[in-house]
Amino acid sequence: MFRINSMAYEVPLVSGLYAQRFIEFMEARGISKEALLEGTELDEVLKNSGTLLLSINQVTRMMASARRFLDDDMAAFEFGRTLDLQGHGLLGFALLKQKDFRDLANMVVQYLRVSLPILDMRVSCSGDEIRIALQDVWDLKELRPFFVNIYMGSIYSLTSLICRRFHFEFDFSVDHEHEMWHRLAPHANLSFSSSGNQVVVPLSGRPARDGNDELAFYLASARSRDDVKGDEHMELVARVREEVLRYPGREGTLERVGERLGMSARSLRHHLKMAGVSFHDIRNQVRKTFATRYLKDTNMPLNKIAEVLGYSDQASFTKAYRGWTGATPGDIRRGFIQTQS
Repeated sequence: MFRINSMAYEVPLVSGLYAQRFIEFMEARGISKEALLEGTELDEVLKNSGTLLLSINQVTRMMASARRFLDDDMAAFEFGRTLDLQGHGLLGFALLKQKDFRDLANMVVQYLRVSLPILDMRVSCSGDEIRIALQDVWDLKELRPFFVNIYMGSIYSLTSLICRRFHFEFDFSVDHEHEMWHRLAPHANLSFSSSGNQVVVPLSGRPARDGNDELAFYLASARSRDDVKGDEHMELVARVREEVLRYPGREGTLERVGERLGMSARSLRHHLKMAGVSFHDIRNQVRKTFATRYLKDTNMPLNKIAEVLGYSDQASFTKAYRGWTGATPGDIRRGFIQTQS
């Protein structure tokens, strides 16, 4: 194995913005920033995380501390999943315009290698498959599975732009039942105790997708995350909102969200009630925000917006939108066009 000079472990490489996102993720799970950073000597360092670069040693100290609190081996994958286009700073608007999905995969890999240089990544294409292999160049030892899961979760989110079927291979075993992993990563096959860590993305049979619609979705999603607010200290509410933001359409029902969170619909409804909110209100708030962004920021047809948001037809969407705002989608779009002309 190629050996890296020990001095390289102290070189600033990783954006502090990723550290801040991880701190927020841990806080949503009930772990305070103070507890996470205790003993890591990162308290003062991370005060200016927006412009800071962290060394590999600093990153591994934080993650080693996190492992003391996380007994859930799916947590790292779940955090990685939050590193979608928005999580990487909206890198992907340029990527979304790529017509060749092999080029898209290569751009995703190259971006991650530069912005998050903890694991190295190799991409190869063979026939109708793209393979993204992860390699540990820093000798991460017992932290390696943790970082692999973060990368895999992020790759899962990013390669959703390519297709809906993936095969993930991990070279370690896990504690949770495989069914729980499938809930965390719908549309993916996962194999553990394999010979290596890689993602296989088959291009054959890839669903036809409209690039403009895809761009519109991410534009709406990015801005909606800023607009849709709630009590961020309530972990379950935050996780439910995140799921609905990911799947504002037919996959965003109470039953489907509960399934992905490993809960029954009845139990999920009960816990949300205890937090003083309802699933119906969360979903409608997200749908309203998405709909308004689609109407103002894109030219997506009204029937397509209705479909993306899970309505059976345009009339149902129009009725719902009027109930939320007192105006029809057509009113909003005409008003926006007039103000721009």
